Amino acid sequence: MFKYCDQTPGVVKWASEEFYIPYVSPKDGQRHLYFPDLYLEVNTKAGTVAKFVIEIKPKKEQQPPKMRARKSRKFLTELSTFAVNQAKWKAAEAYCKERGWTFFVLNEDQIFDRVHR
Repeated sequence: MFKYCDQTPGVVKWASEEFYIPYVSPKDGQRHLYFPDLYLEVNTKAGTVAKFVIEIKPKKEQQPPKMRARKSRKFLTELSTFAVNQAKWKAAEAYCKERGWTFFVLNEDQIFDRVHR
């Protein structure tokens, strides 16, 4: 993704984990800091600059884990990861909305598709 940003003429500016967004973790109810993977500024056809915050996560972390009859340690870890990610992304959406930016999450398939268009 970073290579794509470097090689795409419409990308004005980009940075990785450049800033943080506070969020409350559902695991411990405490305030934590979330550092999004990518900040991106892109020239639009309308002559403006669009600003994006992008998180890159595996597909399996974007979906809730499948319920199992036995609640294994692995399942509980996956459930916890999903819940924390959801809290981070909710905070990121609010943060971006306040600034007129767009937030979204990409997975490996989506990156491959965007980079190889």
